[in-house]
Amino acid sequence: MRTRNVSFAFPPFTRTVKLLIGINVAVYFLLLLMNVAHQYKGIIAITDTFSLIPAQVVHGYVWQIVTYSFLHAGFFHIFFNMLTLWMFGAALDIHWGKRQFLEFYFFCVIGAALTTIALAYAANGVLLFPGTATVGASGGIFGILVAFAWYFGEQEVFMFPLPITMKAKYMVGILILIALAGAMSNADGTAYIAHLGGALFGFVYLKFIPRKGLLFGVSEGYYGIRNSYHRWKRRRAQKRFQVYMRKHQQDPKQYFDEYGNFRPPEDGEKKDKGGWVN
Repeated sequence: MRTRNVSFAFPPFTRTVKLLIGINVAVYFLLLLMNVAHQYKGIIAITDTFSLIPAQVVHGYVWQIVTYSFLHAGFFHIFFNMLTLWMFGAALDIHWGKRQFLEFYFFCVIGAALTTIALAYAANGVLLFPGTATVGASGGIFGILVAFAWYFGEQEVFMFPLPITMKAKYMVGILILIALAGAMSNADGTAYIAHLGGALFGFVYLKFIPRKGLLFGVSEGYYGIRNSYHRWKRRRAQKRFQVYMRKHQQDPKQYFDEYGNFRPPEDGEKKDKGGWVN
């Protein structure tokens, strides 16, 4: 009988993951210390300014679509988000590199925020209200889970605290179903809409964004448009020159090679004398 060995090694603690976790933990402890110091007005000011509140975003608080991801509602909220970021984000950081990993993470964070805002107004009072505050990095975390299942779906993961293992793609599917059920029931106030929005935008990124990332695709598109513009200018100048030469009864072909590049008239007079010519 063949037996299967399952290793329980921890993933590496990459620099980008450390950066994200460090910012989240620093913000959490700042609010914790303010609470110990009884700075309740300061806590309220921070949460009201940087939480995701759809009614405020549409009135100019656009930074909230990013800053809400650095605020958390309690210890277990931040603990499980940061644990998941480490356990699954490290592999993607190594696979993509720092630039694309951060691009993907914040693409999902912003996508989760936009989904929350859209549904807050489209289904006002059914799922959530425009004045409801959303906090947490769960949108980015669910995007990371989808990406991990996309690239490493066959890898088995340990279902802590249950003593069982499961393929990553099945685990992510179960978590998405739980988030969907939670969004429809909306029983405990958890921002399941943001979870699903992050997962949706993670899938969109993986499916439709160029393989090297959104910024790479934008830069390639920009340089492609710029090069097309320069080629158009060169063809236009060439046509004008040909018209000019015909008016003066000269053959324009002697000034251009078969590729449309300009060839000075003296080049045709040079004779090949053999050897190297500098």
